Parts: sequence; structure tokens; C-alpha cells
Amino acid sequence: MAITKKIQTGDIQPSELISKRIKELGDWRGRMLTEIRKIIHGADPEIVEEWKWGTPAWSHNGLICTGETYKDHVKMTFSKGASLKDPDGLFTQDGTVRRAIDMYEGEIIDQVKMKNLIRAAVALNLKGKKSA
Repeated sequence: MAITKKIQTGDIQPSELISKRIKELGDWRGRMLTEIRKIIHGADPEIVEEWKWGTPAWSHNGLICTGETYKDHVKMTFSKGASLKDPDGLFTQDGTVRRAIDMYEGEIIDQVKMKNLIRAAVALNLKGKKSA
């Protein structure tokens, strides 16, 4: 079950809500989410931060992934994960549409491999983009 303390969204920007979530966590999960956030923006500076379903989300021409926090892990769920190749074996959960990566306390994220996966997700979204 996701830890989803109700954050009042009002007129607060998604990036502020994500920062607020990180601060509220105040432990390794917040640090992990901060690292994930940096990796995502490092992979593609055009990625947009969003707040969906009470959790951080990142998009570029459609949803790329969410960053969910649980009691014992942080999960990156890729909305089109089943359509992505995973030569580095990053996904820990398979699905018919989405796939996810569960990260636990003390784990080190391979930034190069993660950036490659994020870039592949962006490329998949852009491939479906229709010309105007």
C-alpha cells in the first residue's frame, strides 16, 4: 500500500508538490526520490513534472513514469513499460502494459542504465507523436 499522506494541491505547482512529498518523507525514500528526479531531468531536460493520483509523475508527450513511495521501497512505474526493451534488466515487476522498478533502502541506482531506460520511454512517446 502506497504511503499517500494527503497533500493539499490547490494552486501549488507539481514541482512544489514533489518537493513537499520529499520533505515529508524525511528519510531514505525522500533521498531516493530526489535522486530519481535528478536522473529523470538529466536524461531529458524537456520532461515535465506532474502530480497524478497523489504521486509524482513525469511526462514528455505523454506519461513516462510515476515515483511512488511505500513503507519499505520506492517504485518507478513506467506507463508503457511493457513496450520498452530492458537489456539491463532494471524492471522488477512485469505487466501487460506497465512495468515497474522497485528500489529498497541502500540500493544504488545505475544512472547510465536508468537514463537509457527513461530516454527509451521518451522516444516511445515521441514516436507516437503526430505531426501538425
